Amino acid sequence: MQATSLEGLPSRSPHRHHLIPLAWVLLAATIGVQIAFPLTGGGTLPLTVASVVLLASASTLHLAATRGVGAAIALVVIAGGGGLVAEAIGVSTGFPFGTYDYTDGLGTKVLGVPVLVPLAWIMMSWPALAVTRRLVGAMRLSGTSARVVTAFLGAYALTAWDVFLDPQMVDQGHWAWQFPDPSLPGVDDIPLTNFAGWLLVSFLMISILDRVIGTRSERFDDAVPVTAYLWTYFSSVMAHAVFFGRPTVALTGAVIMGVVALPLLVIEVRSLRSRRHGASV
Repeated sequence: MQATSLEGLPSRSPHRHHLIPLAWVLLAATIGVQIAFPLTGGGTLPLTVASVVLLASASTLHLAATRGVGAAIALVVIAGGGGLVAEAIGVSTGFPFGTYDYTDGLGTKVLGVPVLVPLAWIMMSWPALAVTRRLVGAMRLSGTSARVVTAFLGAYALTAWDVFLDPQMVDQGHWAWQFPDPSLPGVDDIPLTNFAGWLLVSFLMISILDRVIGTRSERFDDAVPVTAYLWTYFSSVMAHAVFFGRPTVALTGAVIMGVVALPLLVIEVRSLRSRRHGASV
């Protein structure tokens, strides 16, 4: 049975073409804010809000431009709504992440969850799926095999980001774990149950998104989410190693998220060289 796709109208229709440059502007603004974050000591709510809102907007606008408005709405509903539900259940029951509580540091809450949290799911779910599709495409998989690998690898790609995110947010007092052990080597105070929960939620989220969001309509349309993922990787390694006083998190995260980011970088460099070679012929 063929999966339903929400690509909508052709991605390069005149009505949405302008959204791609705007997505780049939002991504550039995100990078600027994130550079300022450690330089100003971090922990300020306005910078945190700006970073999350800008990147979530960039992801959503990019989807609207390349796959249609329906795909963008699907991202908001599945990643944002799904993330809110998962987090609300987690805060209330301890499943699937473990027992934790949000402080008031991230602002307004809905169902015990800061509004910024589902926005964070939105901002990275699309980059995680986009880069996973790049990797799966390089494996030359198709059909059911591609779907299965995309679901598992996409869940890993999204969860790997939290190896950096969770220690940063805990250190800044935005949430706290009741039982922080056992934990990953080098990632103290974050329980393994958190990452198990992330893998479960991310697997469900990526599986559904992969079904309803169409594949690339043009060969290089996904540069925005790919750049976002690679920037997140390299900037997170640098921030934890130099600014946040967490060199062991930088090392562990570099290895875990690098499983996705480094092969992706190789693919992108080769693709760029191929394009330049083709243009010169």
